[in-house]
Amino acid sequence: MLNTSTMILTKARKAPAHAKPLLRAVHPRQALAAALVVGALVALMGRPLREIGISAAAVLVAQMLLGLVNDVADVDRDRLSGAKGKPVAEGTLPIENANFFSIALLLLVIPLSLQNGITAGVVLLSTLAVGYVHNRWLHGTALSFVGWAATFALLAFFVTLGGWGAYAEGTQPLTTFVVLSAVLGVCVHFLTSLPDLVVDNASGTRHLPLRIALRTGAPRLLLLSGIVTLGTVVLITYSALTVGIAR
Repeated sequence: MLNTSTMILTKARKAPAHAKPLLRAVHPRQALAAALVVGALVALMGRPLREIGISAAAVLVAQMLLGLVNDVADVDRDRLSGAKGKPVAEGTLPIENANFFSIALLLLVIPLSLQNGITAGVVLLSTLAVGYVHNRWLHGTALSFVGWAATFALLAFFVTLGGWGAYAEGTQPLTTFVVLSAVLGVCVHFLTSLPDLVVDNASGTRHLPLRIALRTGAPRLLLLSGIVTLGTVVLITYSALTVGIAR
């Protein structure tokens, strides 16, 4: 017990030195973007400021955790391919520290998620399980889009089912909102994969965007992905402002 406590205290003291590598490893821009989108959708539902804040905070931490776990899962592949901007693979964030911070984020995301209501909280926490399956089995295959589609579809349920407090109960999302959210997830998968196509190809990570890019060329795929993403965002916004996103 004493050894465990000592180890935790030692890692806590080292935390400030690893702050910058940690911030890079949690994929902050992607996490913040997801949190802002969820917060905006909750706001469009007319919910109070505290619910907007807690939903955005829960998604922010969940996405940070997914980003960090992804870098840990890909450490060998990133080292082999010489990927840049990967603190865990580069050693600026030791893998044991990354695991420690992952546990800390998990302990934080659980209460944040459940504060949105048990049902909504479980939905959000289930995205972590989807992320694990994605990283473990789907990431380097033609089915790489499945995890992204499932995660964004679950976020659609989280947005409408949430509220304030453990016993909060929202409403079921409209099917169109869930489908459009899943499509947006696939679009984000393509957009975030495009900058790393060369590295992924070198490491043998044959995800769907890479397979398509090898046939169409990266510039053409970037243009198409941007157009589809913009169109999907417009449709989601139009749907939210007209018919709404929940029953």
